[in-house]
Amino acid sequence: MTIWGALAGGLVGTVVLTSGLRIAQELGWTRMDIPLLLGTAFTENRSRANVVGYVLHFVNGLLFALAYYAVFAAVGHAGWLFGLGLGFVHALFAGGALVTVLLPAVHPRMGTPWSDAEETPLLEPPGFLLRNYGDQTAFGTLLAHLAYGAIVGGFAAHLAGWT
Repeated sequence: MTIWGALAGGLVGTVVLTSGLRIAQELGWTRMDIPLLLGTAFTENRSRANVVGYVLHFVNGLLFALAYYAVFAAVGHAGWLFGLGLGFVHALFAGGALVTVLLPAVHPRMGTPWSDAEETPLLEPPGFLLRNYGDQTAFGTLLAHLAYGAIVGGFAAHLAGWT
């Protein structure tokens, strides 16, 4: 198991996760737009927000891959099945505390349960397991994170000979 394998898996996994979520949005399965959610924390311009959001999402994907690697190293084992399990935990964290509590607390353009009509936030808060963006959003997010975890775990385990 290598850190480079985890990072390579993080890159590939983030492409799969991000593409899967974009496809789900384009097919009308969700209204969630992760790059827009992230990017509008830094700019009101929606075009720039998408670019900033994609960059942030890919950086976060690599950072999460490092976190996965830390768990793999601590346990002394990596693999796609273990990564799948971490992907499940990751999805619960992302859909729970991260976007339900932390993001609305720091995002200057996201509404909260305490927002009023005069504040007119740009974005609706995601809600628990992102359900404010459609009932299928939680399922799609779970599947995308499971794929991400399996990919990171598989790459970390199977690129062990590449140093």
